This record gives sequence, structure tokens and C-alpha cells, in this order.
Amino acid sequence: MTEWIISILLLIGGAFVLVGSIGLVKMPDFYMRLHGPTKATTLGMASLLTAAMVFFSTTQAGLSVKEILISLFLLLTAPVSAYMMIKSAIHHKLDSIERTKGKDNIEDDV
Repeated sequence: MTEWIISILLLIGGAFVLVGSIGLVKMPDFYMRLHGPTKATTLGMASLLTAAMVFFSTTQAGLSVKEILISLFLLLTAPVSAYMMIKSAIHHKLDSIERTKGKDNIEDDV
């Protein structure tokens, strides 16, 4: 039964990482392109690390602490790094396409 759980988690994680990577390549501007790695790829990596936790907890004695720490670090740093990249792009006045939403919420530098 654990093999099925691990396999399903690996497939879900791989699918999310693939969708996030395709989004990184196919989106038209930087602001939209950032959604692929921060949303889908983060969820995919969390699923892959959950599969690793299940695998190592069933094959070894005890809970796998390394995967928990990696998941925690990933889930905490991905939104912060995306926010910092967006703030830097706004500061450098990076161009965007017309379909990018939220441009009217950006304050001008004084």
C-alpha cells in the first residue's frame, strides 16, 4: 500500500513541476512568468518531498527529519524570494504586457 502512496505522490509532484516549468517558459512577461516556479513547482516539490518522507519512514526506523526541514525551508523561502524579485522588477520599472493584472496597484517612486 505504501508503494501506491509513494507512486501517486511522485506522479503528482512530477506533474506539478512539469506544469510550473512549462509556465516559466511559456508566459509572456516576467510578472506572469514568476507564477510557475512559485506556485506549481513549490507544490510539486512539496509532494515529492512528502513521497520521500513516506519512503524513508517505512524503510528506516523513525521519522525522516531531513525532508521535513527541506520542505519547511522551501515553503518559507519561495514566497519571500518571489516577493523580493517582484519588488526589484517594480523598482527597475520592468515592462509588462497589457493583460498583467495589478499594475494599477503599483505606487510610483517619489
